[in-house]
Amino acid sequence: MLLRLLPEDVNVNFMARRKIAFAFSLLLVVGSIALFGSRGLNLGIDFLGGTMIEVKTEQGQGVEEFRAVMSDLGLGDVQIQEFGAADDLLIRIQRQPGDDVAQQAALATAKQAIDDMVVEYRRVEVVGPTVGSELQEAAIYAICFALGAILIYIWFRFEWQFSVCAIIALVHDVITTIGLFALLQLEFNLATVAAVLTIAGYSINDTVVVFDRVRENIRKYKTMPFEGLTNLAINQTLSRTLMTSVTTLIALLALSIFGGEVIRDFSIALIWGVVIGTYSSILVAVPLLLSLEPHRGEEAGSGDAQQTV
Repeated sequence: MLLRLLPEDVNVNFMARRKIAFAFSLLLVVGSIALFGSRGLNLGIDFLGGTMIEVKTEQGQGVEEFRAVMSDLGLGDVQIQEFGAADDLLIRIQRQPGDDVAQQAALATAKQAIDDMVVEYRRVEVVGPTVGSELQEAAIYAICFALGAILIYIWFRFEWQFSVCAIIALVHDVITTIGLFALLQLEFNLATVAAVLTIAGYSINDTVVVFDRVRENIRKYKTMPFEGLTNLAINQTLSRTLMTSVTTLIALLALSIFGGEVIRDFSIALIWGVVIGTYSSILVAVPLLLSLEPHRGEEAGSGDAQQTV
């Protein structure tokens, strides 16, 4: 017996709720922009520059012991967290004033202070301010080019109305994800940029599936009101959309719970992305398409389906 999250004859009138959805989305976007403007992002060493040290510690030496030692070194903000196992720590030291010589001096000071507590230095990375600035610029370009490529792809595959609606929904997802990071002050680094691009891909995939069914219905039901046609398309793909989202969320929840601190922020971003991407595909992209009703042709269709109520 096949597993079904929804009955085969599911018939929900999503379009009747589009004004509520638009208001909610507008609130999310405005709130995200306000949070970004007021609180900003908790940029990681990748973007700000600084030093990152991964160490294997002596037995009994944990985060608190290392924090007590390094708090007296005068190196500014020092973040220490477990990196998978209890005896494996990740130490982040903020960028020091000055050039690369100042960063190397901070690294030497830190290593001298913790040498007696360390069994092995597994990784040492020093990111200068110039490299951090270049990475910020590259991250912005990566996101913009990805959105641009998606815009072109949807434009060629569908009509321009589909492309515009897909990009608006996609920007909605990206902005609200950044708002989540500003709200929770999760670390925003290169892994987070990868998460944002993954969210963009997931969201556009969901949207394309629904749009494809809308296009099929446009060709099939020439006289059906467009509102009923879009409702029909959403309901026809709803079971597939929810099944994909639920199975993805199960894997991401496992990662966030058992994956440790290193990938927790990445996992949280993807969890939010799956939820908001599913929401925007159904209640942002398609309702926007209803407002920009694409050309439906003039030939008579093979028959109309029952309108969603």
